[in-house]
Amino acid sequence: MAKTLKEAAITTPNARAKLAHGAHWKSIDPEVHLGYRKGKRGGVWLVRWRVGIGYKQSSIGTADDAIKTGTLDYHAAVKQARATVETARQEAIAAAAGPVLTVAHAVESYIAARDARDSKRAGREKRSDGGRRLSRYVLGQPARGKQEEIGAAPLAAIPLHALKESDLLTWRADLSDGMKASSRQRLINDLKAALNSAYAANRDRLDPTFPGIVKHGLRALETMDDEDPIARENQILPDSDIARLLRAAREVDQEQDRGGDLFRLVLVLAATGARFSQVARLRVGDCQIAASRLLIPVSRKGRGGKSGSITVPVGRDIMDALVPVVTGRKPDEFLLERWRWEQRKGSIAWYKGYRGPWQSSSEIGRPWQAIRDAAGMADVIPYALRHSSIVRGIKANLPIRLVAALHDTSVKMIEDHYSAHVTDGLEDMARAAIVPMMPTQGNVITLRGAYHAE
Repeated sequence: MAKTLKEAAITTPNARAKLAHGAHWKSIDPEVHLGYRKGKRGGVWLVRWRVGIGYKQSSIGTADDAIKTGTLDYHAAVKQARATVETARQEAIAAAAGPVLTVAHAVESYIAARDARDSKRAGREKRSDGGRRLSRYVLGQPARGKQEEIGAAPLAAIPLHALKESDLLTWRADLSDGMKASSRQRLINDLKAALNSAYAANRDRLDPTFPGIVKHGLRALETMDDEDPIARENQILPDSDIARLLRAAREVDQEQDRGGDLFRLVLVLAATGARFSQVARLRVGDCQIAASRLLIPVSRKGRGGKSGSITVPVGRDIMDALVPVVTGRKPDEFLLERWRWEQRKGSIAWYKGYRGPWQSSSEIGRPWQAIRDAAGMADVIPYALRHSSIVRGIKANLPIRLVAALHDTSVKMIEDHYSAHVTDGLEDMARAAIVPMMPTQGNVITLRGAYHAE
């Protein structure tokens, strides 16, 4: 039969001063006792809690018997005691469910899933961009070639059940100051996705407050660096500059003997404003010559598997340029392809091996450098074609909802990142609605500084 606890008066320094040397206890929760051990030079706080048929005990701090700074009064000791017991019980539950899950385990599982998904889409083994970022800034990576070893971040070793918002904020603060805001945000989003995925797979082992810790510890950056905004003004090109880029793309295509593949890719990007990943998935059947439109596959951004396409009308000149890659081909074949070069066995010579779809935006890196050199536009990036297409629709006074739908994005995104152009477009529409108000007949006289018809 369990003994009845004899509670001691330990709530104030004066009450504790009257106690004999030794340990004294007071119940603060069912099966949890706060203790005070009095010594010759003051006392310390203890906590004990039932585990099975016995108790576990831990020291939690110094009592405020003489010094108030850096010590715990009774109420602070109660709070610390409950936190200590809660942490210990969480660790016991986590250990009983199997190996302790850490941030590193969550990140490794997420990277494996991302790599598998990207490899399936590309039809070959591929390492995901998110995997590269998380390996470098969370897991660490061994030395490779001239690249030095990078150690794991302290965050990687923290158990998920013990993760605190401060741990995530500390990791964010330790990131390089030289990292661009957009790169930093992508990394933060990758880690957030990894932790949320781990919670979804282990909800029975983690506290329900875990998603809130992740949400607030990895909240989006409030501002973006001036050097790296979403849509820089110099990347929104007038039609004349788009034409220069297209002429340069045709020249580079011919110089590099690409058979029109590079030019057609850049042409479709400019005509539709779609992302590279969407254009690369176009099929022959998505090019409807008679109707003069392209059925752009929806983006894979966001959660869940999305399917379907977006109808984007284009000019007859675009259709005429695509006729050579449509004629005589099956509807399910990729519309835009390129030659894959192979090396002859036992030789340093390369030859055109087979044709296949564009797979990664990195494939346009070197030819794009040649395109902008030929166009004399040293700073322009491929994404400028999308920015320019969106702004072109806004300035044509198309409804913002239609512009968003054509570019597979949200009205909010356009309002947030192209607000100046939205305002200009609305002003033009409002100005077109202005009608003359002043009478045009009769003599005009001046009255109180204004003009009035008599």
